[in-house]
Amino acid sequence: MKLASILFPLPLPEPFDYEVPAGLDVEPGSYVRAPLGKIERTGVVWAVKDKAEDDARALKPLIDVFPVPPMPAPMRNFITFAARYNVAHPGHVLAMVLRARGGLKPSPTATVYEPTGHRSNRMTEARIKVLDAARDVGPTSAAELARQAGVSAGVVKGLVEIGALEAREVATDLPYSQPSRFAVGDHLTGEQAEAGEELRRSIAKGGFQPFLLDGITGSGKTEVYFEAIAEALQKAGDAQVLVLLPEIALTQAVLSRFESRFGAPPAPWHSGLSDAERRRTWRETAHGRARIVIGARSALFLPFRNLKLIIVDEEHDTSFKQEDGVTYHARDMAVMRAKLEDAAIILASATPALETMVNAEAGRYQRLKLSARPGAARLPDIELVDLRLDPPEKGNWLSPTLSNALVSTLEAGEQSLLFLNRRGYAPLVICKACGERLKSPGTESWLTEHRYTNRLVCHLTGWSMPKPEACPMCGAKDSLMGVGPGVERVAEEVRVLLPQARVEIFSSDTARSGEETRGIVDRMAAGEIDVLIGTQIVAKGHNFPNLTLVGVVDADSGMKGGDLRAGERTYQLLSQVAGRAGRAERPGRALIQTYGPDNPAMMALAAGDRDGFLQIERDVRAELMLPPFGRMAALVLSAPTPELIKEAGQLTGAAAPNGEGVTVYGPAPAPISMLRGRHRIRFLVTSPREVDLSAYMSAWLRALKLPNPVRISADIDPYSFL
Repeated sequence: MKLASILFPLPLPEPFDYEVPAGLDVEPGSYVRAPLGKIERTGVVWAVKDKAEDDARALKPLIDVFPVPPMPAPMRNFITFAARYNVAHPGHVLAMVLRARGGLKPSPTATVYEPTGHRSNRMTEARIKVLDAARDVGPTSAAELARQAGVSAGVVKGLVEIGALEAREVATDLPYSQPSRFAVGDHLTGEQAEAGEELRRSIAKGGFQPFLLDGITGSGKTEVYFEAIAEALQKAGDAQVLVLLPEIALTQAVLSRFESRFGAPPAPWHSGLSDAERRRTWRETAHGRARIVIGARSALFLPFRNLKLIIVDEEHDTSFKQEDGVTYHARDMAVMRAKLEDAAIILASATPALETMVNAEAGRYQRLKLSARPGAARLPDIELVDLRLDPPEKGNWLSPTLSNALVSTLEAGEQSLLFLNRRGYAPLVICKACGERLKSPGTESWLTEHRYTNRLVCHLTGWSMPKPEACPMCGAKDSLMGVGPGVERVAEEVRVLLPQARVEIFSSDTARSGEETRGIVDRMAAGEIDVLIGTQIVAKGHNFPNLTLVGVVDADSGMKGGDLRAGERTYQLLSQVAGRAGRAERPGRALIQTYGPDNPAMMALAAGDRDGFLQIERDVRAELMLPPFGRMAALVLSAPTPELIKEAGQLTGAAAPNGEGVTVYGPAPAPISMLRGRHRIRFLVTSPREVDLSAYMSAWLRALKLPNPVRISADIDPYSFL
């Protein structure tokens, strides 16, 4: 008798053994149904073996096998690696793979109706309208036919009864169109063509090959990695390609570029899809019919059958770090998945992460450089506005220099973009009578005032309330005052400065869906907006030909706190924002307001000296043995009471294993020390690069026995220090 070891998408330590009933064909990777306790659950066969003669266990039998190609061995190996590296249960990682379990079954069907050509002497005017509509729209549902003809559904039913219409079942999840255009792209510059040819040669050779595509903003990195995609698809008829983008960059304009280049739309995967759309992409990927998949970080866990190329665009973007559930960095996991799949991987960015640059300089990644924009476009001139010498007028946030530039840009018929990474009207609401700072219940997070909706919102938890007329603490009326600027307050100031200008806000409050995002982007591209005021969503690869002025309202905000990457992130974000200007024939200009013009990040921005800035960052981190020159991990604990979190911290610290070169810091209160009513503390762990820090953290967690109300999570290579 055969036994199947099945891994379930649950926090279980290992696969469970089941008997394979006679006549049921399973193999490693098969998707199956099996009983677990009193419930039937979906799982994946991790191994198949013969039952030993002395094995007296009374094992339960498998129930069924799904009609889906088995999960390939490289994918199963990737799940095992991702779980071990990120200190998570393999079942938790498998749960990310099985997010669209409807894709395990064949496509649902729907009943459609179409004319048979049969005519009856029982025709009425309503029936004729339905038949005319059926010929015009093609096979469709009864309800849609009735709507098109302006009649009741009973008329459609009557036509079926007399044989004038016939019903048939069709699949609702149609396969994606197949790419068909693989020739070298048109209008490539010499630099683009050279990089594209190098990628084509490498893809044709095959095997694991990591690349860094290092190109300034607007240099055409997308056109270059299109060459790699074309070569991969042309080389093998079943090859698949995965393109990872920061989720907020997944606009219709990006998807349309892929369709225009390859003759077919890519299969999408991101949080904005409906369940049916996710089910369709999952099924088509698992069957190998989705040749190009473009998605956010979770697309990395789709079950590709023959993955031959991965592209991580904007690889520096912090949204590739998953902070909830299984914590992982999609860029780093993508490199390992490419290695396990024996595939090529391209990391593309105008401002590569220091980790990526160090790997390229060490020869672990091949570096391809794009140093110029196509045609007449060139990088914008960047100027620092020292707010100590050029302060805004009282009550305002725009300096005279930036205000004058906005006026002259509007007079020239050109567009401006103002960047401030704070949503709402004011990031803090304070009582003028008692000094109370309004916070979200159960957290230490300040409430942000949203004046357009007259609500106070916690951007950490999503909690909100109408703005009260009186202070909740002291009861003083009309005493609540917004402190500091958000995008709404800046928009208010711009409307006073430029009353005739068309001003819009671009943030997650105004672009809550893909459709709203596309609307703002399309209006800006069409010249229907004069001044766009946005958060970091505006920095994500948008191309506005008539945009010539970018103003950064508060360049210093990202430098605060104890984040070791604060300077690097600030440089990356501001460089990306400034790069939105001057992307066509008209020259661009970027004005960056700061109180610290002598900060290395600000000086590097003004001088256009990215590599010089990275060298400073490199030297500091190497001296302190911080990533990428050392390893770092974190443990975050939370509990409902201060007494319990103190006890948990003592127990956790006492259980820390001894490790050569490993240093444990903490416990210490987390910067956000209370969240959703739970008190939080954290430990930070550092070690040399050669230490297996994942194994150390796993051993630590195994040694822990904490009270039930205490929650604990591990984070390898932490990016957030909140």
